[in-house]
Amino acid sequence: MATRSVRIDESVYERIEAHKLEGETFSEAIERLIGGCSLLDFAGELSEAEADELRETIDDANERYTGDLGEELGL
Repeated sequence: MATRSVRIDESVYERIEAHKLEGETFSEAIERLIGGCSLLDFAGELSEAEADELRETIDDANERYTGDLGEELGL
């Protein structure tokens, strides 16, 4: 596995070290702290039609949820 050296401020180093688990390397700690993937990693993956369909599905689910919640609250 290739490695790289990076410079970070002492304060950043201390913050990572404070969050590092026992036995965890700094690379492992940083990977865990920054998480897996970002939603931006999926940008451009859907066609416009697929994106529209997904938006409609989400909107429908939100409307159903909001309606169910309103009924539960007596609104």
